[in-house]
Amino acid sequence: MTEVTQPALTIDALGKKCPIPIIMLAEQINFVPLNAVVAVLADDPAAYTDVPAWCRLKSHRHVGSYELPEGGWAIHVRRNY
Repeated sequence: MTEVTQPALTIDALGKKCPIPIIMLAEQINFVPLNAVVAVLADDPAAYTDVPAWCRLKSHRHVGSYELPEGGWAIHVRRNY
């Protein structure tokens, strides 16, 4: 069983098209402590692949993507630096 870490910050990007969710994440990730988790709520299918790709590019950790009951995903990112 994997335990889902409670996010320190939730960014609501539902209804927004990429790259807006990525821009919102990039602007706000430094507001959380190191090793804290940011949840990006997004329903643009591009965000499902773009957020993990951004994590690899920026050396942050993609923790997981969790389906939301209302559609879309909560994409969890751990701040590495």
